[in-house]
Order: sequence, then structure tokens, then C-alpha cells
Amino acid sequence: YKYSYLCSYRTPIVAGKHGIGRINFVKNRFIGIKSRRVYKTPGGTLLREAHMDLEGICMDREVKRTTEGMSNEIAWLCYNGFWFAPEMELIRNSLDFGQRDIVGEVEIELYKGNSITKRRSSPNALYNADLASMDIEGGGDAFDYNP
Repeated sequence: YKYSYLCSYRTPIVAGKHGIGRINFVKNRFIGIKSRRVYKTPGGTLLREAHMDLEGICMDREVKRTTEGMSNEIAWLCYNGFWFAPEMELIRNSLDFGQRDIVGEVEIELYKGNSITKRRSSPNALYNADLASMDIEGGGDAFDYNP
């Protein structure tokens, strides 16, 4: 993985200096009380942003919609300590299946607390510029495309 060194060492330092990845919120605890937390995850924030960007170009629309709901459920299960629950295994296996084609490169620019995607590419991208353009003449109707 190209990002492993960068995200584990240099990326959090640079992203942190730009104010990326600071999360401040009040949450509901499993035991029924509210608590305020501040998390600093600059490297993780950028890695997630890049991954979500790749999902956007590599993942089928309905698979993406389905995995978004599963992601919320897996976050709840992890946070509440249900890592070894059978429903967690089911969701993990489903998410692994959905991630099988997510590969590529994303270039992100950092500027004053913002992260801007400058470029993305993937050998598994489902995006087709010719089909997405309404300006290309001939060759059939773009709305007839069904992968």
C-alpha cells in the first residue's frame, strides 16, 4: 500500500498543522449518559476521505447505498463492544465483498482547514466520461447504458 508510510507518519503531521481531523461533539453513551469528546485524527480523516472518493467512482450505486447503512451499524457495534457478535461478522463479510474493487489513487490538497480532492484515478472506475456527457452525438442514448 502506497499510503501506509505517509498516513502513519507524515500525513497526520501535515494535516494536523492544517487543522484537519479535529472532531468535537457530544455523544450518547451506551449506559445512557451524554459525554463530550474531542478527537484528533488528521491521518485517519484524510485516509477516509480518499477512500470514500474512490468508492464514489468504483462502487455501484446500489452497493454504495447499502454499505452506507451497514457502516453506521458497524460503527455502533464497535463503539458498544460487540466486535465478536454474529451480526458483526455478517456485516464485516458483506462490507469486505463490497470493497473488493476499491483501488486507486487520490491526490488531496490541504489549505486552511480544508481538504480538496485534486485528482482521482482507478483501474476499476465505473465512471465513463463519454456516457456522462450530454454533448456527445451519435452512438446511442446515454440513458440506455446498463453495466
